[in-house]
Amino acid sequence: MISETIISAVDDVVEQMLANAGGQKPERLKIIVEHPANLTHGDYSTNVAMQLAKTLKKPPMSIAGEIKERLLAHVKINALFYKIEVAAPGFINLYLDWGKWASEASRGAILPDPDRKSAKVLIEHTSINPNKSAHIGHLRNSCIGDTLARMLKRIGQQVEVHNYIDDLGNQLADTVVGFMHTKTEEPFARFGDFCWETYAKINKAYKANPDLQKERAVVLHELEQGSSNVAWLGLLVAERIVREHLEELKQFGVEYDVLVWESSIVREGFWSQAFELLRTTPIFRQETEGKLAGCWVLKQAEDGGSSADNEDFHADKVLVRSNGILTYTAKDIAYHLWKFGLLGKDFHYAKFTDRVWSTQQDGVKKTIGHADRVINVIDRRQEYPQAMVKQALLALGYEQQAQHLQHVSYGVVSLSPDTAADLGVDITERKHSYPMSGRQGIGIKVADLLDRMEQIIDAKRSRRTGLSSRVIAAAAIRYYLLKFHLQTEIVFDFEQATEISGNTGVYLLYSYARACSILDKVKSESGQTAPPAAFDDLELQEHTLLRQLAYWPEILHTAVQELAPNHICAYMHELATLFNHFYATCPILRAENRKKHVRVWLTERFRETLRDALQVLGLPTPKRM
Repeated sequence: MISETIISAVDDVVEQMLANAGGQKPERLKIIVEHPANLTHGDYSTNVAMQLAKTLKKPPMSIAGEIKERLLAHVKINALFYKIEVAAPGFINLYLDWGKWASEASRGAILPDPDRKSAKVLIEHTSINPNKSAHIGHLRNSCIGDTLARMLKRIGQQVEVHNYIDDLGNQLADTVVGFMHTKTEEPFARFGDFCWETYAKINKAYKANPDLQKERAVVLHELEQGSSNVAWLGLLVAERIVREHLEELKQFGVEYDVLVWESSIVREGFWSQAFELLRTTPIFRQETEGKLAGCWVLKQAEDGGSSADNEDFHADKVLVRSNGILTYTAKDIAYHLWKFGLLGKDFHYAKFTDRVWSTQQDGVKKTIGHADRVINVIDRRQEYPQAMVKQALLALGYEQQAQHLQHVSYGVVSLSPDTAADLGVDITERKHSYPMSGRQGIGIKVADLLDRMEQIIDAKRSRRTGLSSRVIAAAAIRYYLLKFHLQTEIVFDFEQATEISGNTGVYLLYSYARACSILDKVKSESGQTAPPAAFDDLELQEHTLLRQLAYWPEILHTAVQELAPNHICAYMHELATLFNHFYATCPILRAENRKKHVRVWLTERFRETLRDALQVLGLPTPKRM
């Protein structure tokens, strides 16, 4: 990457200057390379001279001048830059030699990192309760997790994707109780929609008859035991729902390697093994008095703070209830010990679909799990349980594994007032947004959203020679859920989400198809797309497009480092906008030979770069729309 080349060269120069001055490198010195907004300030810039002023006891402009002269003689800089300038109050601006860059870019700008190939990354995402249809909030999780997997694979990392199925949880138990105590007469196209209605109805029934909730505890116990009629009913419901989830998410390009069923963790003895390990630590014990008497709890580590500061965080965490039923966190701790290969036990597996394996007691052995790094995509409301898993790893002495356990949290999806009203929600309180609630049956089902978006796309299309309206609709929804900062709460609005212009997936697909169309016409004429030897007298639109193309490897690197797909979305939108401005102001096919060569090559580089970015985001690359 160009920015890393600059940082390496500047670091070499700074080391030499400090050695000559008899000084030491400041601990807080960080060489930062930026992309100047103004073209006259170069293609890259650094303010390192200003950071060194106190150490070297010289004015920043003087230091910048010396760094400039040393960089001009540096072999790495000579290979890519034709000019370096100093600007007040001490910036060092570097100007790319576009001919040299073009030659390098044509050979491939992003290569896998060989140092990371041996490390295995395990990503867990989706993990929807298997008791009803998936909604838009679940889809955000799936799109984020699937994109993170694609990003890491793109840079050459070994990635394994898991979908954790909570088939022993309260939600499935509620749906099973609902089967036995509610009635639904209307027809449903999908089993998940029937369960959605049933789940909402049983939660209303609980309010009318609180004693009915006692049945949930009975069902939970039977699900965990796994041999009764009720347990088989729960298994059949969960498996049918999971198959529907996978089919729905497949339309959005979401893929998995493994389904890990919570029941497998219990029945194959993973929790028993984890329980024995935890009993050796001072923070795991059974309470003998108080409201938690009989419960096994993971005591919080003392940190000197008052529990009144944050009661949720400092509260004891129950892992086994007094009635013997395990909590979600208990099973999650066992699951994570297995993820890192720390239990000395392994699952057996059977095929669930052609591409997806599933844990199954009578299955075959496979090399799955045993990760070096674990990434969990779970919404930010689950930060506390995630912290408990990490605390358990630390208590057991697995500091390295705890360090390599990452929780990628994100903001939930709520409904705009208009959309909430459209779904029959009471909006008389005039809130900014309204949360979805499975218990109340409030939410936008994934299948319904896709159907509605497909209709809107289809109504706005003048031609239908390329992708189907449904594929375009799925791409538009996926991009919409990825373009926001992860911590942003998405206030979902039908009208806004179904726009097909501006910063949307549809706009990107049209831009890509436009470049393909131009290049198809060029190919029929000459096929000349070799990189130009020089880029003299560039138009403004040509130069800005070139710079944006050059920045792609760095944007991908930043997105991977921060596990933030929204960086790629912002980059792609700006890239497509610059290309469309370039297309509108710089004739390509009608340009004279030298200009035409540059512009055709730019169009090809744009197509290749946008295709790379689209594929990383899990979006299609259509030649026609």
